[in-house]
Amino acid sequence: MMSPQGTDSSAVASCLDSVEQSIAAACRRCHRARDEITLVPISKRQPIEKLRAAFSAGVRCFGENIVQEAATKAAELPPDLEWHFIGHLQSNKTRPAVRLFDVFHSIDRLKIARAIDKEAGLQGRRPVGFLQVNVGDESSKHGFSKERVIDAALELRHLDNLEIVGLMALPPYEENPENARRWFRQLRQLRDELADRGFWPHSKGQLSMGMSHDLEVAVSEGSTHLRIGTSIFGPRPS
Repeated sequence: MMSPQGTDSSAVASCLDSVEQSIAAACRRCHRARDEITLVPISKRQPIEKLRAAFSAGVRCFGENIVQEAATKAAELPPDLEWHFIGHLQSNKTRPAVRLFDVFHSIDRLKIARAIDKEAGLQGRRPVGFLQVNVGDESSKHGFSKERVIDAALELRHLDNLEIVGLMALPPYEENPENARRWFRQLRQLRDELADRGFWPHSKGQLSMGMSHDLEVAVSEGSTHLRIGTSIFGPRPS
C-alpha cells in the first residue's frame, strides 16, 4: 500500500481507500462482513492537516496516545468525532483523558481501569475499554500477562461507568505477517475463555488487534478493531 507524502488531501484519501480495499478483501477471504470491523486510523504525531484530509475522506474516529496532543487536535476538528486512546495512560492524566476519549484500547492495569471508571462517573461519561494483554511477555511493553488477564477481567466485571468490551494486544513485531497469527490466536482464545464464562452476556467480546503490515492476518483471526496508521498517513514525523 502506498503512503502519502506531505499533507496532500488526495494522497490521504487514496491511501485510506487502499486500506479499505485490503480490509474488504481480507473479509471476503474468511467470509466475514466488512461491518464487523472498525477501522481506527492512528493519527499520533501526525499534523492536523492529515487529520483534516482523513475527515474529508469520511473518517470519523482517530487514535491517539498522548492526551494533550489529542486535545489540541480535537479543538481544531468537528466536535462529533470519536477519539480512541491507544497509549499507556498515567493516573494524573485520567481526568482530561476521560473528558475526551470514548474508547480506551490500552487498559493495562487494574488501578487505571478503576480510575477511569471513577472519573467517568464524576463526568457523567460512559467510555468503553479493552484490556491490554502482553501476549509476547515483552519487558518493554505494558499489559496484563496471559495468565493474569482472565482474573483481572473478572475483577472488573461490575464497574459502574467503564464497560470492558474486549481485549487488545500489541504483539511482537514479525517481519512475515503470517508469523503474527499465533499471537492473534492467543488473544482470541483468551477472549473466548471470558465469553465462555459469561463475561460478555450480549456479545462474544471484541478484539483490538492488527496494524498496517498484518491487518489481513488479524482479520482472519477475528479482529474487530484494526489500528492502522502508516498505511493511511505515511511515516510519522520524527
